[in-house]
Amino acid sequence: MRERARGEEKGLRAFVLGVEVQPAGQWQSIMGYHFNDSKLFIKIYVATPSLVPSCKRLIDEGIHTSQGLSIRGQTFESNVPFVLRFMIDENIQGSDWIELPAGTYTRVADTLTLSRCTLEVDVAFNNIVSHECMGIYSSIAPLRVCSFDIECGGRKGHFPDPQFDPVIQIANIVTIQGTETPIVRTVFTLNTCLPIVGAQVICSETEEEMLLKWRDFILTIDPDILTGYNIANFDIPYLFNRAKALEKQFPSLKGFTDLSRVKRLKCSMKDTTFQSSAYGKRENVETTINGRIIFDLLPYMFRNHKLSSYSLNSVSAEFLNSQKEDVHHSMISELQAGNDADRRRLAVYCLKDAYLPWQLMCKLSILVNYIEMSRVTGVPLNFILLRGQQIKVFSMLLRKCKKSKMLIPHVNKVGAQEEGGYEGATVIDPKKAFYETPIATLDFASLYPSIMQAYNLCYSTLLHNQDISKLSPDQYEKGPSGYIFVKGEHRRGILPQILDELLAARKRAKKDMANATDPMEKAVQNGR
Repeated sequence: MRERARGEEKGLRAFVLGVEVQPAGQWQSIMGYHFNDSKLFIKIYVATPSLVPSCKRLIDEGIHTSQGLSIRGQTFESNVPFVLRFMIDENIQGSDWIELPAGTYTRVADTLTLSRCTLEVDVAFNNIVSHECMGIYSSIAPLRVCSFDIECGGRKGHFPDPQFDPVIQIANIVTIQGTETPIVRTVFTLNTCLPIVGAQVICSETEEEMLLKWRDFILTIDPDILTGYNIANFDIPYLFNRAKALEKQFPSLKGFTDLSRVKRLKCSMKDTTFQSSAYGKRENVETTINGRIIFDLLPYMFRNHKLSSYSLNSVSAEFLNSQKEDVHHSMISELQAGNDADRRRLAVYCLKDAYLPWQLMCKLSILVNYIEMSRVTGVPLNFILLRGQQIKVFSMLLRKCKKSKMLIPHVNKVGAQEEGGYEGATVIDPKKAFYETPIATLDFASLYPSIMQAYNLCYSTLLHNQDISKLSPDQYEKGPSGYIFVKGEHRRGILPQILDELLAARKRAKKDMANATDPMEKAVQNGR
């Protein structure tokens, strides 16, 4: 493994910290029905998460011993993201409440803190207590949300370019999750501007001064979530790239990207491709601001709503019956170059563009729904925003398998050219005609999940042909395609168990929603 080490890994004294042999019969693979057979599993502890893929490849390729032997094996759960692995091992759900019992932690002195958090403590990971999202722990934390929008002084006939065109205004709406009115309305302007009722206007003589004031503002209000409309692919990259372009002229802007909650850990950007069978393929800019979540409403609208136009103006008209201020983009540079009243008009426009995304988030209960999805599937909130459907199912499988003493094998992906298709359901062509008598139509509620529950279809209940003789005919079911599954009375499958729990939880949520008197509590239960 030392030969494969890269970067900081080369400085490690030891790569493998321990090897633990699991007792025979304690664990099983989820793939197939195994009749409680006894197989040995080996658990390997490595020094850093980045070593897991290297260790996996080494086992796949074979470990060559000094005696000339080559040892190969199947790896299990070697593709689990580190943060998800930690959460599953410690029974921590996504977006839930955790407790540090008295006497288990030590507060870090202000002069020794590594973060900008209000309270920083040292605590052993196994002292953290996670509370199930029930009763008083079903409430959502009072997260601080900052919705912002920028305006750029573009050249006529050109789309704004951070190498040439300045940022001229940055509007911010700060709210607390669960409240109805913003607690802060602030707009940063380049050059002077008339006051705006109900908002704070902060003017700057230079672009450098304005950008640094905005950075200090973000660090002061310390938002948990940064939101807006198309901020992931435009506003945030533009701010960072503009600061980069001005660094030679203004060296102080080298610290502009120091926005995270972890000191001395600057933000990073990378181009990514999001591809999902449910959402299609999109090119995005993924920005990491440690300790803060970037929640862009434009991708949310693409994913969840079928609209003729996804502009902020059209979306706001559709859901809020409201629209942006009447300022065409071609007027922005002219207003900036005008007098204080012109810049005030532009500032009102910019504030409205920051206010509308927050209104959409509240009206559609977007944040509440995503937090509840995070809780139900057990993944971090940013996984819900940045990743597809598979990670949610994978998380639920991992958690249920852990309780059932099963392991999920890490199967290498098959190349796209080798992938086979799946035959879909049979669709009968309708008999087109005008019918004078009513026609009754029947439809299954959750067709595929219902079939999986009824026939106990799961990886863990799939019976191999050579093992059929070990069971009596009344203990298994043969499907139309020839595959045989053990009946639920003999062993309930992992997938049917998950579906049973999800449906039962949904019924409880509907009951709690009907009994709830608080609007926020109703929204939380509906999000489930």
